[in-house]
Amino acid sequence: MNLAQTQDTPAARKEAVVQFLKRTAAEISARSLTEFQSLEAWERQRPDALREVRYMLGLDPLPERTPLHAQVTGTLARPRYRIEKVVFQSLPGLYVTGNLYVPNEVSGPLPTILYVCGHSPHPLGAKYHYQDRALWFVTHGYVCLVLDTLEFGEVAGIHHGIHDLNMWRWLSQGYTPAGVEVWNAIRALDYLETRPEVDRQKFGLTGISGGGATTWFTAAVEERIAAAAPVCSTYTVGSQADHWVASGQCDCIYFHNTFLRDLPLVGALIAPRPLLICSGQRDGDFPPDGYHAVYERTKRIYTLYGKPELIKELDDDVGHSDPPLFLQAARQWMNRHLKGDPTPVALEPSPEPMPETAQDLACLARLPADAANYRIHDHFVPTARLQAWDSLAEWQRHGAGRLAELKEKVFRWFPAEPIPFETQRTHSDGGWLNRYADYKDVRIASEPGVPLRIQLLQPRNAAPETPLLVYAKRAGESFAWVDPDELLPLFGRVTVLILNPRLTEHPVTPYEYAEFERTASWVGRTVAGMQVWDILRAVRWSLDEEKLAPASVAVYGKGEMGILALYAALFEPRIQQVVLNQPPASHRQGPALLNVLRVTDIPEAAALFAPRRLTFVPEAPAPFDFTRKIYGLHGHAEQMGHAESLPEALEVWKYA
Repeated sequence: MNLAQTQDTPAARKEAVVQFLKRTAAEISARSLTEFQSLEAWERQRPDALREVRYMLGLDPLPERTPLHAQVTGTLARPRYRIEKVVFQSLPGLYVTGNLYVPNEVSGPLPTILYVCGHSPHPLGAKYHYQDRALWFVTHGYVCLVLDTLEFGEVAGIHHGIHDLNMWRWLSQGYTPAGVEVWNAIRALDYLETRPEVDRQKFGLTGISGGGATTWFTAAVEERIAAAAPVCSTYTVGSQADHWVASGQCDCIYFHNTFLRDLPLVGALIAPRPLLICSGQRDGDFPPDGYHAVYERTKRIYTLYGKPELIKELDDDVGHSDPPLFLQAARQWMNRHLKGDPTPVALEPSPEPMPETAQDLACLARLPADAANYRIHDHFVPTARLQAWDSLAEWQRHGAGRLAELKEKVFRWFPAEPIPFETQRTHSDGGWLNRYADYKDVRIASEPGVPLRIQLLQPRNAAPETPLLVYAKRAGESFAWVDPDELLPLFGRVTVLILNPRLTEHPVTPYEYAEFERTASWVGRTVAGMQVWDILRAVRWSLDEEKLAPASVAVYGKGEMGILALYAALFEPRIQQVVLNQPPASHRQGPALLNVLRVTDIPEAAALFAPRRLTFVPEAPAPFDFTRKIYGLHGHAEQMGHAESLPEALEVWKYA
């Protein structure tokens, strides 16, 4: 799609972003696993793929395997089995609750099922709703541990921070609750290995919905899983974006797609271990086009191993549910691959009502005072720490590494080959603005089919010393089509480029914003990250396409938009000044850039701009003292300053 095919209205430009995200996601899905034409090629790349998936889950590096402090807080004795109430700490203070079902007659180590619960709310744990799964396994020769989720465990933590609570800093932290769920499952295996009833070579893993996603991810990163059966949890990012289903999904369903991958890669990491994929044909969260594509692409890797029979797809005319057919299939799958028993399993309905009460299955009498579950989202993924620097050479080596990591982990998706600008001028003459400067209103392409509005005001008698100011507007900056009052002192003296980065022109409701932000994360970016690219495109258009030759280039933004202008300046050496108007001092407040807090934070990013001119309006918050010290190391402390207004920051009186 090009700009000629896009209507020239703010609403149309907003819709263009929707279509762009859908196309980009479809492209990622279309190329998933296509690079592996031989088993040798896949095996060479497999270690890197494993590291990538772990990183995108927040598990690279893996957390320390601290003591589990496992306890059995009670036992329910039944005629054929017992139910043990298990509590352990997967990290210090991160409490995990579950029920361990053990047959009464155990002659030796038994195959063991780890059942990971889905989103089934209960104040005493989701495990209550899934006890029928464990009952079948324990009465058919298995040990089974039913594991509560972080959200619906007995010690509840936040699970829907992005989905429900606008905790966009999770994107900057590279945090997804999927990482915690996978880690809890890994530590559950560690616990199970301490049990004499458990055969360590025969672990099966299954669950529905969120439990299905945990099954996918855990089986991919944990080789101890011998067979897996995820239910109602299979998708491609292309399908998810095309159906625009972000609003229906929990945060634990996804990894943050830093490396522009897709779920078939997760399946490839499971191969050639047995994998059964169960899906509902009427599941609106995981539509058939997505789960069919995952199966077909993943099967190619199983075929390279010479074991296509070890992956199987089953769907039925149901919605987002776990009907008896799926339960039967999962049980038969585990029998075949953990017991070597191909005997057909009977189709059995779930018992009604559940035989045990939630109160009887509860593991804790009271909440532990040292629980970290409530805040684990702020501590699970390690974040970068600022350190003091006494040597300019050491700082510069460190800074070069930070810039490289920003390119790799935060802005990896930046186009390697930028497209033509496709400049289109409108018929607007600027009205009364023409009294101040020559006015031009244009549309340029930032990415394919993504138009940006630019208003350019050039002094009629521009001198060689005339600078260029690029003003990146934020959403809701003004109800007017331009901000004349703030810019009036600049018109006719400074060349002013007013940019509307994508999604800043047309009203975006909080609900819509959540869908944009979450969909963007599926394609390795954030809304703010895309706006950084938009600012870069505007600067490059002015210099390379419009052929402006200003004496200097400054970029300006208010609040979070100023920080995005700063990041754009890090990647464009022709920008000599950044003007920050009341910026946040940490990405924990915003803006959200994928993984950025794992790499750096705003004061250090500002220091990477040294020794170019950095001006704060009205003054730098205290955390930028770090930045000031780096400017001092450069011997250019005067290049970091402050001003009371934008005209004063540009010293507008210097220009005629």
